[in-house]
Amino acid sequence: MSVPLIQKIRVGAYVIGKRVAGVKRYPLVLMLEPLFRCNLACPGCGKIDYPSEILNQRMSVADCLAAVDECGAPMVSIPGGEPLIHPEIKEIVDGIIARKKFVYLCTNGLLLKKKLHLFEPTPYLTLSVHLDGLEAEHDKAVDREGVFGRATEAIKLAKAKGFRVNVNATIFASHEAASIAAFFDHATEELGVDAITVSPGYSYERAPDQEHFLNRRQTKELFRAVFRLGAGKKWRFSQSSLFLDFLAGNQRYECTPWGNPTRNLFGWQRPCYLLGEGFVPTFAQLMEETDWESYGTGRYEKCADCMVHCGYEATAVDDTISRPWKGLTVRLRGVRTAGPMAPEIALAEARPAEYMFEAHVQEKLDQVRAAETASKDAKKKGGAAASHAA
Repeated sequence: MSVPLIQKIRVGAYVIGKRVAGVKRYPLVLMLEPLFRCNLACPGCGKIDYPSEILNQRMSVADCLAAVDECGAPMVSIPGGEPLIHPEIKEIVDGIIARKKFVYLCTNGLLLKKKLHLFEPTPYLTLSVHLDGLEAEHDKAVDREGVFGRATEAIKLAKAKGFRVNVNATIFASHEAASIAAFFDHATEELGVDAITVSPGYSYERAPDQEHFLNRRQTKELFRAVFRLGAGKKWRFSQSSLFLDFLAGNQRYECTPWGNPTRNLFGWQRPCYLLGEGFVPTFAQLMEETDWESYGTGRYEKCADCMVHCGYEATAVDDTISRPWKGLTVRLRGVRTAGPMAPEIALAEARPAEYMFEAHVQEKLDQVRAAETASKDAKKKGGAAASHAA
């Protein structure tokens, strides 16, 4: 089963409860980034472009669990950086599971064999290993040879020990439909993963490689070709059938940025996991004070080509709950891969992009340096006082 039954029941009950209560905006998945440090430097990633003083910072266990409680989402995804670098990742994961939340622990797989003993198999934990295709493609995407082999070896070990394992695949313009389909076959048949999470890459403004991101039309055509090749196969996805249908151009969705709120070293990130355009200290402020209407495809230039699951899966889930026959139809018949696509969102009126990364980084640097100075001063005073007493 791609998603445990207990997870389907509890998440479904959570969503229905919010809708019955008339809550318009609510989180579905908390994106908890306890650190930005990574042991890879992928050219398509914009998450590690920080000074070393920030890369050396970690969210504490207490701060991580407080964010889980404050947000209240039934699912928690722990990306990064590389979360397995965090020295207290076991305590973070255990604390979230103790709260009966469903954890997706994301990893590039390099440390998974070494760290696997820290965790126990449970329906509340899914190990989500990032693989961007078969060996040649993936190693090129992460700019290091041998990563695919180490990651797949760790996947097989984790499966043998009874863990739930997903692969998380980011698709770029350099991928061909046949190679993606071959990768899905490999993940399903050879690796035996429980599910695949798939999404087109987002064009992070700070990513070193800006040449291989898909625009929306390219995304739709590519996924139609992939799903055409997958007709009749047993690929298992962790995402709703309507999100997959959206990727193939059959649904005209707007993103739900509050569906996957992000908490990281900077605070609660506005407006979403992909865009850091402001930070607030509390989840309530994020939900109540963010100008949500100013973001999204057709509203903001940076969102023009985004079709990423962290923005659109919550929309698809809401549609599934509202009209369950739509999702069931796609599940039974498969994603439509021919015929007209849903009308595209017009981009002409989108407001121009604003660039504020440097200002946020400088503000955080000032905080880090001030804290380090205060700590050094306190140690000096303590040492002087001890010397005087002696």
